[in-house]
Amino acid sequence: LYHGSPYGKETIPIYDLLAKRYGFELQQIEVPHPGNEQQSQWLTIRRAKPDYVVLRGWGVMNPVALKTAAKVGFPADHIIGNVWSNSEEDVIPAGDAAKGYTAITTQASGAEYPVVQEIVKTIYDADKGNLEDKKRIGSVYHNLGIVNGILNVEAIRIAQEKFGKRTLTGDEVRWGFEHLQLDPARVEALGAKGLFHSINVTWDNHEGNGYVTFQQWDGKKWNVVSDWIAPDWALLRPIIEKSSEAYAAEKGIKLRTAADAEAATN
Repeated sequence: LYHGSPYGKETIPIYDLLAKRYGFELQQIEVPHPGNEQQSQWLTIRRAKPDYVVLRGWGVMNPVALKTAAKVGFPADHIIGNVWSNSEEDVIPAGDAAKGYTAITTQASGAEYPVVQEIVKTIYDADKGNLEDKKRIGSVYHNLGIVNGILNVEAIRIAQEKFGKRTLTGDEVRWGFEHLQLDPARVEALGAKGLFHSINVTWDNHEGNGYVTFQQWDGKKWNVVSDWIAPDWALLRPIIEKSSEAYAAEKGIKLRTAADAEAATN
């Protein structure tokens, strides 16, 4: 069940490929933007009686999907959301209809991680923050912001180790990001063990491992219900490269090489 936009449609070829490879039947149903009316789509789903529904939603579409699924009798614990269907904003408006719903995430929620506790102590407890609703501390998007902050600081730190502790150029900062190596030991040292897994970026792979986990909504909070899982790069990487090369050819963009990546900062 996908949002009727380029974002919603972009994984259709991947799901088709997965269906052929693993032998499952697939039905793809579009929901026109903004997605506040889905009765016909969920009646179609009820007739099809699928094992699972993957929700590739956006904004209001997500809680409406969960509420409409409950109306037609489709269980929430057989709906799996993508990364833009995984926040508190996607489940709280759905009320009890969201209980049991599972979604993928790149970072865990919760405020128990040392880095989050340090932020609470040094920022919010000292009235230095600007977060109006303190209940958002530890939420999906709040923790995503913390992870983004870690990545930005670590990339600049790595770049300054090479180029000096000074104001950096754009190319130098990019070099830092393309040499961003955060293994599980470094993640733990940053107080973020369990918050996210690892990020190891190179000039030709900006995904940085791509580890994800799954979380389930219990009516009040998200709970991690899986290990950290790596993508199937053997399947996905050729698709990414083919799409990227086609875009570069269309726009007249020269493909970078390892030599280009290093030469930009020499």
